[in-house]
Amino acid sequence: MARRPRIPARRDAGPAPPALAAPLPEGLVPLGEIGRAHGLKGEVRIKSFTADPVAIGGYGPLLLEDGRSVALEAVRAVAGTPDMVLARVAGVTSREAAEALNRRRLLVPRDRLPPPDDEDEFLAADLVGLAVETASGARIGTVADVPNYGGGDLLEIRPPRGPTALLPFTKAFVPLVDIPGGRVVVEAPDDLFEPARPGPEGGTE
Repeated sequence: MARRPRIPARRDAGPAPPALAAPLPEGLVPLGEIGRAHGLKGEVRIKSFTADPVAIGGYGPLLLEDGRSVALEAVRAVAGTPDMVLARVAGVTSREAAEALNRRRLLVPRDRLPPPDDEDEFLAADLVGLAVETASGARIGTVADVPNYGGGDLLEIRPPRGPTALLPFTKAFVPLVDIPGGRVVVEAPDDLFEPARPGPEGGTE
């Protein structure tokens, strides 16, 4: 399964075109993050990490990091923003109360998540933090995130020093995912961590 990671995060067979959050309590997986308030009656925007964003409303009560339980109601998609939904939080009836939830992550116990459908699906939460190694065994960094900008899941790789780099989460680039061993093996280009060079029109290449 994949997304920050998305649930699921999928390692597809074909090629695809911020700092880490605070550690989660053991046994909990993030399903989304509450954003700014919407309107005056307690609705909020939610960045959903589920493969179908609206499905975040189907997991039952979710947990905040302080242990509070929250229930989502009237979850619906936001046109033009694939991973964003609008929802009411049960018991929240004012804009002020909704704003107080801004930036709170929505968590679910791992045992409430369905098992992956096949061997090429992974929980994104299981990928973040894994060591990233080359086929020869050289460690080049760790998985910092599993973003998806619309062209497929990516591994954001954090090297020992310097900025992160993105690699498509496909079998061609990530031939081995060894969660019990705490690592992924990648086929990365030699210039993976090099800054992009200016293009002929002043862009990058």
